[in-house]
Amino acid sequence: MTYKILADAAVLIHFIWILFLIFGAFLGVRNKVMKILHVSGLTFASVIQVFDWYCPLTYLEVWLKSRHTPGSAYEGPFIIHYIEELVYVDISRNVIVALTILLCLLNGWIYIRKR
Repeated sequence: MTYKILADAAVLIHFIWILFLIFGAFLGVRNKVMKILHVSGLTFASVIQVFDWYCPLTYLEVWLKSRHTPGSAYEGPFIIHYIEELVYVDISRNVIVALTILLCLLNGWIYIRKR
């Protein structure tokens, strides 16, 4: 049961991280520490897209789920199920790369505009 709770927590943290990458510029324009964290996160997201790597949180989620249920079929809270659907949306790699580039450009524009 502990692995299930930890796996669900990892999915939730992954979702919050994605939201931070999307909307973090609004926090970063007011707070230097948030700006550094946000730009670093965007850089990391870009690097993993360029090299076609998986996010470390994905590996953690898979490992925790496999420790709880080797089959890893959906079971448990419906909220986690739907958050997983948002985190692991089924679109092509090219679309994800294009969205990552668009996200970086949009956030760069927000930072430049707010100066």
